[in-house]
Amino acid sequence: MKDEAKDIAPQTTEPAAAPGGEAVSKTPAKKKRARGSKAKDKAKAADANAALEARIGHGFADPNLLMQAITHVSALKSGRKRGDSYQRLEFLGDHVLGLVVSDMLYHAFPNADEGELSKRLAELVRKESCADVAKSLGLLDDIKLGSVGSSADARLRKSILGDICEAVIGAIFLDGGHAAADEFVKRNWTERMHKPRRPLRDPKTVLQEWAQGKGLPTPVYREVERTGPHHDPEFRVAVDLPGLAPAEGTGGSKRAAEKVAASVMIEREGVGGGNDG
Repeated sequence: MKDEAKDIAPQTTEPAAAPGGEAVSKTPAKKKRARGSKAKDKAKAADANAALEARIGHGFADPNLLMQAITHVSALKSGRKRGDSYQRLEFLGDHVLGLVVSDMLYHAFPNADEGELSKRLAELVRKESCADVAKSLGLLDDIKLGSVGSSADARLRKSILGDICEAVIGAIFLDGGHAAADEFVKRNWTERMHKPRRPLRDPKTVLQEWAQGKGLPTPVYREVERTGPHHDPEFRVAVDLPGLAPAEGTGGSKRAAEKVAASVMIEREGVGGGNDG
């Protein structure tokens, strides 16, 4: 019987010869382009990370900590734990912020009693203050979110800005220790500490006491509009006093919106007595 195996030509993986006798690479052009694209994406990500670190004012030895600090739960891939988002770092950063600001207040206001220091601390570490710091650092567009829809995307970024700021503080603390976190907080909170951005007392109380002193009735708050989904609403509230134009405020709850509205009227009317310390 004839051996047919001899008639089968073996397959070769040798590169084809060019007219000049040189081998021609058979690497597909698409793979070359893919590798080039990945390299460009990697370089772009490195540049963005460096720019983010420059705005924050801290170069990370472990860049993964910074990435975790700006990652929302919705952006986690399947199988990743919630702890891989900003949440654990936010918990740590919240307490680091409280400690550093408490120390700042203790030394900045040697004649202040415990009550006044507590009020100032509450003002400086509240979510709105942290969100202001995050905005000043340009962190709004750095937050990593999953597919939540364009309208929800913008609202969610704003709502978690304060949390992200605290998470960044936690990341800095883990990466550079107390000294690095202390430097970051002092750089971003010292001016705010000396110039409170809102009355230290509840603005609704301040407005009501002012109105009573003027012989006016108690301010009336009314809901003007409610927008957003049920789980993440936004309220617009107006406050009315006879003889004065209404003042409006928005917030994630009616009470928060009422406080903003009262603050707007307080500032507009030049009401004193807000800084009770």
